[in-house]
Amino acid sequence: MQQITNKNEQKKLTIIHSEEYNPWYNLALEEHLFNNLDEDEIILYLWQNDQTVVIGRNQNSWQECRCSLLEEENGGFLARRLSGGGAVYHDLGNLNFTFILKKKNYDVEKQLEVILKAVRNLGIKAEFTGRNDITVSGKKISGNAFYHSQGTAYHHGTILFDTDIESLVKYLQVSQEKIKSKGIKSVRSRVVNLKEIKEDLTLNSIKEEIEKSFLETYNASLKKVEKIETKPSQIKELEELYNKYSSWDWRYGKTPDFDIYFEKRFEWGGVELGIALIDGKIDQVRVYSDAGNAELFVKINEILKGEKLNKERIISSLDKLKAVGNQDIINDLKQWLAKRDI
Repeated sequence: MQQITNKNEQKKLTIIHSEEYNPWYNLALEEHLFNNLDEDEIILYLWQNDQTVVIGRNQNSWQECRCSLLEEENGGFLARRLSGGGAVYHDLGNLNFTFILKKKNYDVEKQLEVILKAVRNLGIKAEFTGRNDITVSGKKISGNAFYHSQGTAYHHGTILFDTDIESLVKYLQVSQEKIKSKGIKSVRSRVVNLKEIKEDLTLNSIKEEIEKSFLETYNASLKKVEKIETKPSQIKELEELYNKYSSWDWRYGKTPDFDIYFEKRFEWGGVELGIALIDGKIDQVRVYSDAGNAELFVKINEILKGEKLNKERIISSLDKLKAVGNQDIINDLKQWLAKRDI
């Protein structure tokens, strides 16, 4: 781990490399760093997972991944992250990055510039497109997702360097509706490895350019390099987080037998709504989505549970979520449910 002080703003920049390839550990470390961020600190965290499918916070594991094939037959990992967005495949041909910082320092364009500048410095023309993708000649090399909580935020993403595309296609289950909505024929036709574009590229060269771009973008100079000791209390927290990320309940969750099930794809992402009833009230509700706002869909689950099965009351309940943001998404959901037979 390197700690670097910004010469102008006195920001403490920290660069961290994980030496583990286990996704449950790497996601636990990511949340641990998030929970223990200093007020003036900006972290760049670089990490890799081996043979892993990582799903978004609100996604249905079985709908997004061929779970038995991945875990039981081939010894891979299924992981669920805190952020929203869609499912991604990771192997050692993929590099993950995370920016962890306070909301006052949070700037998506600046964070993306770190990655874009690094890739361009390698001689590859990349651009940010769509909701959360970095592309080269229209093909995806990086997907990005975001998480905010109590004044702190993280922005993380993938970089396809030399990923096994056949495994990506084999393990991910992409709905035909999603493929159709994006105007593409297959997952394979939509992604590309950087090594396909520049054959002599190495993983170390990508890491070095990202670190260099990070320092240049935040206008920092290397002032000191020191080992960062982990306190015993922090080790305990990291163990507890690992137990969470590796648990069945977190990765798969308990899916009840739904009495009502609807699904719909919008411009901002897909939604699956499942409702289980007892005595005319909503006993269990699951809202699955690959939309970017993870917190919004967690809150929808919370506010609908215990509500009477009444269309008007369900729709009006969504108005309680205005403070969470994304009013356009809420309006779309209300209009959609108003047309359903509930």
